[in-house]
Amino acid sequence: MSNRNNQAKKRAARERLRAERERQAKKDKIRRQLIVGGAIVGALAIVGGIGVSVATMGGDDAKVPTGPLVKPANTSGAKGTTIVVGKKDAKNTLDFFEDPRCTFCAAFEQTVGATVEKDIKDGKYKASYHLGTFLDGNLQGTGSKNALSALGAALNVSPDAFLKYKYALYSKEFHPDERGPDKFADDSYLIKVANTIPALKGNAAFQKAVKSTTYDRWALEVSNAFNSDEDGKTTPTIRLNGTVLGPDTLQGEDAPFSVAAFNSAVDKELKK
Repeated sequence: MSNRNNQAKKRAARERLRAERERQAKKDKIRRQLIVGGAIVGALAIVGGIGVSVATMGGDDAKVPTGPLVKPANTSGAKGTTIVVGKKDAKNTLDFFEDPRCTFCAAFEQTVGATVEKDIKDGKYKASYHLGTFLDGNLQGTGSKNALSALGAALNVSPDAFLKYKYALYSKEFHPDERGPDKFADDSYLIKVANTIPALKGNAAFQKAVKSTTYDRWALEVSNAFNSDEDGKTTPTIRLNGTVLGPDTLQGEDAPFSVAAFNSAVDKELKK
């Protein structure tokens, strides 16, 4: 009886994974169509001498940030798109590919986030975050872009504030349903979530940065970097030392992920 139950659970988990793959494939197709469409419009604008601004992130009403690039503290790279949290001497690097509005990213963070935070503190690996905004185009709205900009403001405070704010945004309490209202598009909502983090609660500089879109241009650059990485086509994707941890190895009975499955996949890779 126990074996039959386990097989049934595995079949159900595989079916959920298959459904998510199909769902993500549809999103990727829409994203590619948007990118191609944007490129065509841009080319026509150049040929015709028309000053057209093509949005490369966000929904139909999103605008390409025109302000200067302000890189948050605790970033690196020419455009500040490298976000690494953890001990500098950590030998291993765990890459995360996520979109703030991604429901499956939220499920992963809610289940495994605390484990990742502990591993980072213990020096098991340092974490490199790659954040995209393609769901704004797929679902319409600007929530992913707005949340990413706010995460930049949190990162400017400290890496720990960034991590805790990211976990809060993905939490059951605050993460919006993909099919529901685009809550992250509202600055007041993002500030409300931030007020649950001690380092950000009542933080005037953080709130000013969110309201004045200080890091919108940076969010665009981070999103562009996400799009340019081949491993960022499905969210969440976890890559350890350059190797993507396959979905089957992260598939647990508590779909889509479990702490046990995550630890097993990471430890297996580290032993190679």
